[in-house]
Amino acid sequence: MEESLQIRRLTGIPSPEEFTSRIEHKNVPAVFSGCTKEWKAFSKWNVSNGGLDYLQELVGSSVVEAMLSRSAPVFYGDIRSHERVPLPFSTFIGFCKDLLQYEDDGPNSISQLRKHEPAGLATQHIDYALGEESPKQIYLAQVPIMNTENEEKSQLECLRDDIETPAFLESKVLASVNLWMNNARTRSSTHYDPHHNLLCIITGCKQVVLWPPSACPFLYPLPVYGESSNHSAIPLENTNFSLYPRAKSIDEYSQKVTLHAGDAVFIPEGWFHQVDSEDLTIAINFWWRSDMMSSMPEHMDGYYLRRILKRLTDKEMDRMLSRPSITKGNSVLGASGQSSSDNAGRCDEDLSLNHQKLGGKEKLEQGFSLHELEPHELRSLRELVSLVHECINCQPAGNILADQSDSREEDDANKIVKTNLFNLEDDPIANIVWNLQPRAFQNVFLSMAHNFPRTLEAFVLHALSPVGVEVLTRKFEQMDQRITPDERSQFYQKFYSVFDNQFSAMDILLNGKESFACQAFNNVLVQYLQINLDGPKPSLE
Repeated sequence: MEESLQIRRLTGIPSPEEFTSRIEHKNVPAVFSGCTKEWKAFSKWNVSNGGLDYLQELVGSSVVEAMLSRSAPVFYGDIRSHERVPLPFSTFIGFCKDLLQYEDDGPNSISQLRKHEPAGLATQHIDYALGEESPKQIYLAQVPIMNTENEEKSQLECLRDDIETPAFLESKVLASVNLWMNNARTRSSTHYDPHHNLLCIITGCKQVVLWPPSACPFLYPLPVYGESSNHSAIPLENTNFSLYPRAKSIDEYSQKVTLHAGDAVFIPEGWFHQVDSEDLTIAINFWWRSDMMSSMPEHMDGYYLRRILKRLTDKEMDRMLSRPSITKGNSVLGASGQSSSDNAGRCDEDLSLNHQKLGGKEKLEQGFSLHELEPHELRSLRELVSLVHECINCQPAGNILADQSDSREEDDANKIVKTNLFNLEDDPIANIVWNLQPRAFQNVFLSMAHNFPRTLEAFVLHALSPVGVEVLTRKFEQMDQRITPDERSQFYQKFYSVFDNQFSAMDILLNGKESFACQAFNNVLVQYLQINLDGPKPSLE
């Protein structure tokens, strides 16, 4: 976890200005100790001190929407995994009182309550609300106390006097204030919220696991076009890593916080979180829109969508190369007339540029013989030539360097093996090129152009996969930043001279780069949006 994303725990309550500038705008969670201890609810709702009787008297006649799940104690947010049922608040209070009674009878009584439903369990209205379902499968989740979007939905508005809006939220336009209450231990599934969230504990204890939005690919969010797109598809129990292989990395990005009565946690929009609640826990949360979203004009949505997708695609291209980032945009195709990226990367600073033999310009003028190469450069050249000839099946690899002909092989179209590789580790040709330092890269390809022009032509036109094209053009960019303008001009003049049609060669490189970027874009759609353009359409069942 990056240090800048570490959760902060604060003992003092910030001012509105401090919260906005130092916490909210950083979009990193923060825990506030003692945030709710001055509220009336902190003392009046205490379940060990008559709090249930107080709540029953105050709002017992209200009918609330309760979440019912047969997978309890796990409650999945996917609407296919639970249902909302009307329930008198007094009935739920009865369930909570029964739990307290069995808790007082001994340490094993609660576990027994979960295994066997006692005959004396509160059953008033249970047939009306739940049928034969167990009260342990009920969770009062997100019951509105205040809702600016739908005032009629505020089922527990009379509780508003017992809670206080924290001072640092007074300048915020709240979207809703909600009650969360469970009678037995519960676990909510992993999800993110489209609003900033302040979760406040009144009584009991919650453990919250958080992941930053950048961990989205490892959490397999449900499809963006679905009704539960903000929830993770990964089951909380017995994760099948063959179905969710990226989930093996989720612990590397997670942080855990434990919240006790009086504590509050700020969960920024987009942060995934999963919550475990102990028996008889009551919490209040505040939701409000972030400044970033509320101040963004709608006519800019399309532009920022493209910017974000482009940035994620560039990052995915770096990941597919399995190396640290070299360039944050599409790199150039060389200095022979093609455009250069404004965000061209820099090669590693520790690459050695010392070369004791002739420079590129002198070698071009005198002829580039094989004995001018360093041993590792000659070895790389031999491997590349061998792989190219294997790819087009033109002659045995053992005699490649000994006997080169400038004549074209007949029926090339029947011998070409088109590759469709997108990951660096899968492509031996791309691996050899990637491991060449800038000066070695220059020497190897100058030597190939001088001694094996037809092999270089076949290398570009027939042997390069999409990842190979991306690697080659990134190496062009590395080399360009380490040699003089005169050397660049000489190199590309020699490199492109082997092609009968230079524009066809550039088209091959451009098409390869676009194919590689398209695959990266598709990966982004799958990882972040669960949209697979090449896969089957989602079932309607």
